[in-house]
Amino acid sequence: MSTPLRTLRAQGYRTVGGHSAVKVCHWAKEALTGGEMCYKGKFYGISSHRCLQMSPAAAWCTNACLYCWRLLPGENGSGSAGGAMAARAEDGPTYIAEHAVAAQRKLLNGFKGHPKVDMERFAEAMDPRNVAISLSGEPTMYSMLDGLIGEFGRRGMTTFLVTNGTNPGALGRIREPTQMYVSLSAPSEEVYSRVCRPSAGGSWGRLMESLGMLKSFSCPTVVRMTAVRGLNICDPGGYARIISASQPTYVEVKAYMHVGFSTTRLGFESMPTHREVMEFAGELAGLTGYEVAGEVPISRVALLSRIGKPKKVS
Repeated sequence: MSTPLRTLRAQGYRTVGGHSAVKVCHWAKEALTGGEMCYKGKFYGISSHRCLQMSPAAAWCTNACLYCWRLLPGENGSGSAGGAMAARAEDGPTYIAEHAVAAQRKLLNGFKGHPKVDMERFAEAMDPRNVAISLSGEPTMYSMLDGLIGEFGRRGMTTFLVTNGTNPGALGRIREPTQMYVSLSAPSEEVYSRVCRPSAGGSWGRLMESLGMLKSFSCPTVVRMTAVRGLNICDPGGYARIISASQPTYVEVKAYMHVGFSTTRLGFESMPTHREVMEFAGELAGLTGYEVAGEVPISRVALLSRIGKPKKVS
């Protein structure tokens, strides 16, 4: 097992094959024990306890974003992992889908005896219905992503795919997920280079190309913004021009959270309040004509919609 994957496993992830990983998120545990669901549940109807969070390229990414919660290549002696994905033998989609579900079940098994867990809900959790292909790394680095989306669909699961947009060629080759996300964390190339720190030249242009492709998707599309105080909560007009040109179904403006390895790069003061998120979202709404369609204060996230009230996925 590679050093990056060993690091993830030490943090509570379950690795799958040579390059994939699964982790049960905080909100799945909350939902299992009768607590809050995540904002994807409140906005789109996803049951948090039945959501599988995974990545087929867990430790490999084309960016090194300052706000990323994971250990980045070169930090703490982790070595370089930027180009490693293409050099290794890849596991097949059927293998990854099957073992990802099995890994989720193993991770959840300890909740069976929890006094706050209803057994009917536990049984539902053992049969996940949605997969968030967004856990860590850049999923389009996995060359068989189209087949993986198909494998999860064959199992009756909806798919939320999150990409940083640096591989538009891959987006043109895959079947549509249930919902497509492209991350946009800067209103200009200068801010992008400083915040996202891409590993290859031309990444901003490729991101703009990916965003321009959103109009061709028939599934709901989302521009996802991670807002960092003092870094990228700026130039609302720049963001608005990109959003207006891309025409996503939704825009999510979510606060950077001071967790994981991001705490070694950014201070606590970099985390904006929910009020700041809502104020910035309101500015974007005014400039784009989108509607502020929802908010989840505990997650510090706002939803902008081009179509009014969001449609429930499930």
